[in-house]
Amino acid sequence: MATVSRLRFLPSLVRWRRGVRLALQSQALAMIVPGVSQVDNNSDFLGKRPHRQHPGILQLPRVKLPHALTDAAQLLLRQNSVPNMEQQVQTLTNHLWSRHVPVEPEELQRRAEDLEKKLGSADSSQSEEKLRGAVLHALCRTTYHWQKLSYNEGLSLVYMAARLDGGFAAVSRAFHEIRTRIPEFQPQTLMDFGSGTGSVTWAAHSTWGQSLREYMCVDSSAAMLHLAERLLKGGSESGEPYVPGVFFRQFLPVSPKVQFDVVVSAFSLSELPSKADRTEVIQTLWRKTSHFLILIENGTKAGHRLLMDARDLVLKGKEKSPLDPRPGFVFAPCPHELPCPQLTASKPLACSFSQAYHPIPFSWNKKSKEEKFSLVILARGSPKEAHCWPRITQPVLKRPRHVHCHLCCPDGHVQHAVITARRHGRYKRDLYRCARVSSWGDLLPVLTPSELPSSPAQDSPES
Repeated sequence: MATVSRLRFLPSLVRWRRGVRLALQSQALAMIVPGVSQVDNNSDFLGKRPHRQHPGILQLPRVKLPHALTDAAQLLLRQNSVPNMEQQVQTLTNHLWSRHVPVEPEELQRRAEDLEKKLGSADSSQSEEKLRGAVLHALCRTTYHWQKLSYNEGLSLVYMAARLDGGFAAVSRAFHEIRTRIPEFQPQTLMDFGSGTGSVTWAAHSTWGQSLREYMCVDSSAAMLHLAERLLKGGSESGEPYVPGVFFRQFLPVSPKVQFDVVVSAFSLSELPSKADRTEVIQTLWRKTSHFLILIENGTKAGHRLLMDARDLVLKGKEKSPLDPRPGFVFAPCPHELPCPQLTASKPLACSFSQAYHPIPFSWNKKSKEEKFSLVILARGSPKEAHCWPRITQPVLKRPRHVHCHLCCPDGHVQHAVITARRHGRYKRDLYRCARVSSWGDLLPVLTPSELPSSPAQDSPES
């Protein structure tokens, strides 16, 4: 290295001190929070591929809708003039994102009894009628008022303008994970519960169009089914559909013997009025699943909790009339089947992911966007992997000579790992380089301490 002149010595010293401070902070954090131990070199996971193509990378490039779907959606909005469309789109988007699970009757009764005791003790002179009125008023102020959305022709168009592209992006990301990890999987049948505008059908056709021969779209709204059918026909009432083999129904197939290779419920569980209804639907969907059940909700605490409840219901095996005896396991995103560490933390967080997409270019909708969502993919059978790699659950922070990764690990814990060029670059450069090119939602090809045999080498400073 060339000799630094006196004029440049002071800035260089400042940078050196800053680097030492960052290194000390990284070492302290790595010591406080258990980090990753070694790259999974045992399975020769790279082969001859470069680090930027390691098999844990599952990120999907910015999604763009098929031209036929974009053109059909734009045509439908031109044909049907909806007043204040941009404002209605924003209002519906905000409403759907802030949606909470409806309060169960038992919980509502408990809250009413607590309020009655509290208000009654504060003012014992009021009559029973006034006390009931005060309790009802307090309940209305403090309890989330859930209402079922009824989609008529107008609201269906607003939903299409607000959610068609984002929903397509989230489902495409889920399909991409299955196709990347199991490229030989070629489904022939698919069922979409709560199909709405049919974004699942379009995403599935873009992913497995060569093998899929039957798409079953189920939605309780006749207006939504009609809109989805028109989108498939280019926005018209007649003509040949862009995707062949699509069938529409307002109710789930009655026969319990009918199974589908892939079953999807995207942003639909939050539209069910009670826990009993959700339990019944999840059991029915799982019973109709022969390979993969994909559940997607908003990337909020409420959406994540709904998915974890569904995950636990399937894993515990409470299935009515199990015609398919194969057990279920979590295919993604969890690397374990233990309680979700995000929910059991002192401050619960939503386990969510993000997918970039190009929106339908309406007049108000031209900038690239990100869809934030939670998902769980359940599969029948037994996992083939001998072990699971940790999942990156937050955006990767890349800093000079070190990387911050938040990992959900196979032992059921969340770890904040600081992977440095010094500690993981000299002897384990694969780990540092893999972490450097990984993103939110990827798998990091690494063995965590719980998966390693105990050895003196693990306790050394360089491990």
